[in-house]
Amino acid sequence: MIEGAQRTGAASAREEPAWGAVVSMTLGVFGLVTAEFLPASLLTPMAADLGVTEGLAGQAVTATAVVALVTSLLVSTATRRIDRRIVLLSFSILLTVSNLLVAFAPGLPALLLARVLLGVALGGFWTMSAATVMRLVPEALVPRALSLLFSGVSAATVAAAPMGSYFGDIIGWRGVFVIAAGLGLLALAVQVATLPRMAPSGTTRLRTLVEVLARPQVGFGMLAVLLVFTGHFAFFTYIRPFLETVTGVGITGVSGILLGFGIANFLGTFLGGFLLERSMRLTMMLMPLTMGVLGLGLVAVGGGAPVANTAMVALWGVAFGAVPVAWSTWLTRTVPDEAESAGGLLVAAVQLAIATGAAAGGAIFDVSGALGVFTAAGFVLLVAAVMITVGIRPRRTAAAAA
Repeated sequence: MIEGAQRTGAASAREEPAWGAVVSMTLGVFGLVTAEFLPASLLTPMAADLGVTEGLAGQAVTATAVVALVTSLLVSTATRRIDRRIVLLSFSILLTVSNLLVAFAPGLPALLLARVLLGVALGGFWTMSAATVMRLVPEALVPRALSLLFSGVSAATVAAAPMGSYFGDIIGWRGVFVIAAGLGLLALAVQVATLPRMAPSGTTRLRTLVEVLARPQVGFGMLAVLLVFTGHFAFFTYIRPFLETVTGVGITGVSGILLGFGIANFLGTFLGGFLLERSMRLTMMLMPLTMGVLGLGLVAVGGGAPVANTAMVALWGVAFGAVPVAWSTWLTRTVPDEAESAGGLLVAAVQLAIATGAAAGGAIFDVSGALGVFTAAGFVLLVAAVMITVGIRPRRTAAAAA
């Protein structure tokens, strides 16, 4: 364990940041998240072409999420003796192959198998992302590098749905997945050119996950992560019915507000990197606090104030943009010697939160509508902010300590 910490520490003590490699990781993230979101915008033509219901076609998303959760817990153990460069390149290859198999899938079983491959790539790449970034730049620049990495998520959030539906009408849904495969090839080419060789660090085994979870603050932090992301995904899953039934805007208004949310989320990733370099604990607490207040504010304002609601949804996007950056940075400082294992736990917690937020939000929605969902989400986020304030004490960087 000590030897692993020394190797990781040496790697993260890099004098010159490898920004080209970080950009290649960002392209990989953009390609993965775009592929993950595409079925949502192409569900109707996919179902019609494959001869299945939209509900069955929607299982393409479920298959990816479930496999990503399992992969996030197992990938560090399964690849513990393999050069990290080779592992990351393999995930980009899987991304490309998955999209091509989806594009030429003759039926639903073949499509689901292709989406399983995407789940492996998604869960594996995310698990190793923070640990890789901390080996590519000096420790003091890790928040900035992570904000660049997560800008790929925000860009995909902005682009995937509208561009998928637009190009789907022009070239068909299969053609869209061919384009997505091209994005995977682009990411792979840049990664081949820029990613350095990275020997595996630490001694990751399945029991390492339990050992990491038992460390001071880690288990508490994962619970806080679960609450923050559950609150957010309960909000985000039911934002459209809220805007339609409570705010009273039409489909054009909904599209515009969601586009604003995506752009704000993109900007929030860079704001997060800036704030984290100044105060990690304040940033980690302030983001869910802001989101919780905004959720309750949307409930209080209700209908009849579309401008105010639009502004609050955009502010929510800014606040959430900083959240993944903050928790990934916290991970690199709290568990620097086993960042891959901790990354797997973080990805698993987020995937569980996505399922929990959507499922619990749906149950609440059936009883009390979108207002009930936003109220519950707001209170969950406020509880998370209190937990972070009380129980999270981030370690300072070596530069800051000096």
